[in-house]
Amino acid sequence: MTDSKKNGRATFVLVHGAWAGSWSMMRVADALTAKGHRVFAPTLSGLGERSHLAGADINLTTHVNDVVNEVLWKDLDRIVLVGHSYSGIVITGVAERIGERIASIVYLDAFIPADGQSFADFAEGWELVGETIPAPPTSKGDYLDENDRAWVDAKATPHPTASLKEKLRVTGAYQRVPKKTYIQATGWDSPFGQTADALGKDPSWAVRQIACGHDVGIDKPQELADLLIEAA
Repeated sequence: MTDSKKNGRATFVLVHGAWAGSWSMMRVADALTAKGHRVFAPTLSGLGERSHLAGADINLTTHVNDVVNEVLWKDLDRIVLVGHSYSGIVITGVAERIGERIASIVYLDAFIPADGQSFADFAEGWELVGETIPAPPTSKGDYLDENDRAWVDAKATPHPTASLKEKLRVTGAYQRVPKKTYIQATGWDSPFGQTADALGKDPSWAVRQIACGHDVGIDKPQELADLLIEAA
């Protein structure tokens, strides 16, 4: 399995970041659909329209299962799997489970964990206590216009703490996916520069940049759709 396209049509699975939901992927999903592609954008348990499920038992394994079951129950194959921010950790776990169904994996301004790491390892100084962590407010540094900032602040939901603290077992399955892409947003004070620089020296990876803040799918949906189609 090396080709994500069937009759020129790719199947994208877009996984949103922390405090978000499928709502944060709607714009890029619409852009991809308009170009003839299939798009699935599951909301992770405890977030967005599934925030009523939030609780102490929602962990990283739950979120990996959310995506795995989206793929399995909808009989998806040769997918382009995209993970934003926190969900770089989630899609790494998904690759460990169903790597044979992934034709292309895309880390969208996202964390790539080593074996035994969790989000907490990347969040030095954060106090991860209680059942959920409130969403941080957006700022002008997020590169969103004022209407988008207000919309994101209104939609964001507290994130289940256990999912940020559970460590992931990584054997390197994501490295065995035929196509691998890292997309770095360059319009904010990003922690992902070193990751992008390192992968840029690896011929098995494609590294792309987009001039916007961290919420790429909201701020630059058309440009992101073009990069995702290139990655397919």
